[in-house]
Amino acid sequence: MEGTSKIGGKPIRERIPMKFNRLLFALIFFFFAIPVTAKAQVAPAAYGGGRPIGVGFGMSDYSLDYGSGRRMAGPVVRLGIGLFHGLGVDGSARSLFMFTPTDLTRMQQSTFTGGVFYDAPAIFGFRPFLRGSGGLGLIEFPSPNPKYTRNSYSLYAESGGFEFHIVDRAYLRAEYEYQNWLDFRKGKELNPQGATLGVTYYLNGKRGRSH
Repeated sequence: MEGTSKIGGKPIRERIPMKFNRLLFALIFFFFAIPVTAKAQVAPAAYGGGRPIGVGFGMSDYSLDYGSGRRMAGPVVRLGIGLFHGLGVDGSARSLFMFTPTDLTRMQQSTFTGGVFYDAPAIFGFRPFLRGSGGLGLIEFPSPNPKYTRNSYSLYAESGGFEFHIVDRAYLRAEYEYQNWLDFRKGKELNPQGATLGVTYYLNGKRGRSH
């Protein structure tokens, strides 16, 4: 189905699936296949003290900024690589499609972002972090025009949180994010925001940083 979309506020014609769930689940499969592949093919390098590589999965609960008090939930996957002195790069994919508000006939918000993060030294076992990212936001929404029910926008986001060691190479991860979808309607931004709780697994163990 053809739909009119917008990236950075400029309309374009492109094909966008009615649902983004399939793409997200494909990404989940891809990210969680990485540990198996890495362990089988590059185990000596991965466990030999190289850069920390973290694969994560979590569940998000967000305010949609689409009407008062409307919230939705959905899964998120993340892949991060530590570079030096707590700095690193990562990518994530999130789709909010669960618990659609009853007063909305349709709604889904999905984001695909790449970013830079900073892991601070651990404090009493808690490792704070900050993250800045940018990418693409996709939204489905109720509309009187059946040919215009979805759109895409450029976005950037800021987030912060902490990780806490659970067992072996697994860390609990909690994060709060504020998003900025550019030129959503007549130059106004859309600002979804919310919390994510999940787990990060480090393929070669997390590089220790403490006071």
